[in-house]
Amino acid sequence: MLFNSLEFFIFLPLVFVLYWFVTNSNLRLQNALIVVASYVFYGWWDWRFLSLIVFSTLVDYVIGIILRGEEREGRRKFLLWTSLCVNLGFLGFFKYYNFFVDNFVEAFSFFGQPISKGTLNIVLPVGISFYTFQTLSYTIDVYRRKLEPTKDFVAFAAFVSFFPQLVAGPIERATNLLPQISMRREFKYNQAADGVKLIIWGLFKKVAIADALAPIVDDIFANAGSYPASTLFMGAVFFGFQIYGDFSGYSDIAIGTAKLFGIELMSNFKFPYFSRDIAEFWRRWHISLSTWFRDYLYIPLGGSRVKKSIAIRNVFIIFLVSGFWHGANWTFIIWGAIHALMFIPLFLFGQHRRHSGDIIGSTGENFFNGQLVKVIGTFILVTLSWIFFRAESVNDSFVYIGRLLTDFSMDRYNHPRGYRMVDYFILLLFFIAYEYIIRKDERRPFNFKYKGVRLLMYILIVFTTILFYDSGTDRSFIYFQF
Repeated sequence: MLFNSLEFFIFLPLVFVLYWFVTNSNLRLQNALIVVASYVFYGWWDWRFLSLIVFSTLVDYVIGIILRGEEREGRRKFLLWTSLCVNLGFLGFFKYYNFFVDNFVEAFSFFGQPISKGTLNIVLPVGISFYTFQTLSYTIDVYRRKLEPTKDFVAFAAFVSFFPQLVAGPIERATNLLPQISMRREFKYNQAADGVKLIIWGLFKKVAIADALAPIVDDIFANAGSYPASTLFMGAVFFGFQIYGDFSGYSDIAIGTAKLFGIELMSNFKFPYFSRDIAEFWRRWHISLSTWFRDYLYIPLGGSRVKKSIAIRNVFIIFLVSGFWHGANWTFIIWGAIHALMFIPLFLFGQHRRHSGDIIGSTGENFFNGQLVKVIGTFILVTLSWIFFRAESVNDSFVYIGRLLTDFSMDRYNHPRGYRMVDYFILLLFFIAYEYIIRKDERRPFNFKYKGVRLLMYILIVFTTILFYDSGTDRSFIYFQF
């Protein structure tokens, strides 16, 4: 079920009413409603894959209970590895089986030993990368004795399947989400109002930014060999805003929806395109994933508290795994490697934490006094790396970049559906300016002092969303495929 679908706009009010007016007096019943609603939400896409969520839930719940009373370290490690193998086994099979088979066959063919393919017609379950990491965080934290395992299976099932963030994050930690699900919740008007505002803002980013730019991006990347550098650069920039509007829009809707049910989820994006270097970008982009890899992979590998060569290896591992997490394609691995190469110089010179506490303009420095150059430079680097992320193959990526660096002719680009291109440039300028204005608080996009200004912005955002809505555009979210 899509957030931007008619079905969801019927589903959400119905669950909201049942949640606060029917089951509110009984916490266990309320959590059971979350589980049922979440399974309906997920099963709307394909009910058969609910079995994967149910099985992962059962495995990690039972392992958590056993870990609670197990003191022998050997058995504790065995239980942890059981959880890792089950969850990552499902993820590996559905997401990476064909990738490894294809590359295995190509490797043998390269050395003159062709073998037959054994690829399968495997359908990737929506959100498997997200809920797999979420359940793993629970087992790992219980193993590390950082979290007391729950005995309440219904609460645990609600934690695993909580529908607002089930299929595209944020990837929640049990230490944050499970206690909220396990305690009685009260309806708070201000919290719910903030949730509705975030939903409106998220829908604007999805519909007016991501969906509006999608046809242009699709056309340019599909025909990269016939467009000049000016058009190709525009296509890369537009994709940067498309994927940001799409993914951060989903996160905003998820966080806002959770607020309607008295639940606070972690922030997933904090205005990443205002970053002054790559390190800051990764502190502001897909925060739930980057912090997951930091806490459960980078630090266990030794982090930066080892000799430089090992620390650099750890950085490369994190970025390569992050790229591979996104999909079974060499383009994603190269994308991760590019970001590693951009991050390493900052790391070596101790500059990777230089912008860790504030966002540009929040401490009084002049945005147009050196800071703007850093922001633009970082944005260009990120934009060029997005080419590998978006392209269908490594070869397509090099064709795109090759023409970008060699064909400097200028040509007017015509929208594939005949719309005026100037409207899209005005839209992006408005979006950038508005994000800069609200940059200090990503959770309150309409936090203006005067009521009249707030009302004006509500009207403008809603009107723009309706204006740029295109029924002919695929409305699914990009990160569903990951």
